Amino acid sequence: MHLTQELELFPDHKVTQMLFKDVKNAAELKQSAVEGKFNGALISPTMVFSPFQALVAANKAVHLQKIGKMKTRSLFSEIIFNLSPTNNISEAFKRFGISDGDSSVLVVLVHNQDDAPPLSEIVNRVAGQQIPVHDISSLSDTTKVKKFFKITPQEEKIGTLLDAVVCRMAIKDVL
Repeated sequence: MHLTQELELFPDHKVTQMLFKDVKNAAELKQSAVEGKFNGALISPTMVFSPFQALVAANKAVHLQKIGKMKTRSLFSEIIFNLSPTNNISEAFKRFGISDGDSSVLVVLVHNQDDAPPLSEIVNRVAGQQIPVHDISSLSDTTKVKKFFKITPQEEKIGTLLDAVVCRMAIKDVL
C-alpha cells in the first residue's frame, strides 16, 4: 500500500508515500500540519499523477535542508513548495497542499535509514481508505496539471507529461 524509497544522493534518508481516498478529516489533518503536530507533507493528489513527482520534491527538499537554503520553515512544507513550477510559496500551498474539503490525500514522510516512521499511526490519524500509491493517477486531474504547468501539445509529442512536469519543478530556481 505504501511506497518507501531510498534517496540516491542521500542514502541515509528514505521517503515513504501513503495515499488515501474518501478522507473525512482533511481539515483536522491540515490544522495538525499547520501546528507542527503532523510529521509529514500533506499533498492534494489532484495535481500529482506519479509518485516520482513527490520523490523528486522530497529529494530537493532534503538537499536544500542540508545546505541551509530552504525557502520555507520545515522540510515538509519545502516538499509541497518543490512540487510547484513557480517560486510563489502561497500559490504552491494553494495548488499542492490539502484543503479543508479534500477527499483524498498523499502523505509524504522523510525519515532516516534506521528510524522507520510509525505508519500505523498515520493510518489511524487519516479517516479514509488507504490505496496503493501507484493508483495516484486515478485521483489526479491531468487537465489541471497541463494548464498549471503550461504543457503544450507539441511538448507531449516529444516527451511524457511526467518529463515536462519534473523538468519545470527542477528548473524553477534557475529561471
